Amino acid sequence: MPSHDARIIRGAAIPTAVAGLVAAVISFAVVGGKGLVGAIFATLLVMGFFSFGQVALDRLTRNNPQIMMAAALLVYTTQIMAVAVVLAVFKNTTLFDTKVFGFTLLGCALIWTGFQVRGAMKAKIYYVQPESRDDKPKSGRQP
Repeated sequence: MPSHDARIIRGAAIPTAVAGLVAAVISFAVVGGKGLVGAIFATLLVMGFFSFGQVALDRLTRNNPQIMMAAALLVYTTQIMAVAVVLAVFKNTTLFDTKVFGFTLLGCALIWTGFQVRGAMKAKIYYVQPESRDDKPKSGRQP
């Protein structure tokens, strides 16, 4: 994994973990143990799915960077669909408070996405690979 991708994941994971910790403390104080479990599960779910998505995006675009936007949309749609499946499976569970789970999931997903975008905007990623003057062009006309 390139270093800029690792920085993007780290830059999104740390604020998400802090927000999940804050949500867990507040939900434990307000709802109790089931709220704590719901907040922790939601935070781990977001961090797991979204970090896996960044790794998948790196793998998909490693050899063909031209498909970055299409791959990013595919990965993000897959992440949201996977979260929707988890929400449907745990709809009527009594293991944790579902409202705390839902709100924590939404908050952590928004925080992750926002900081992931921030990290990608701050990363200095070349969209054109610089070549030295001594290199011959790989295609096209020779000057």
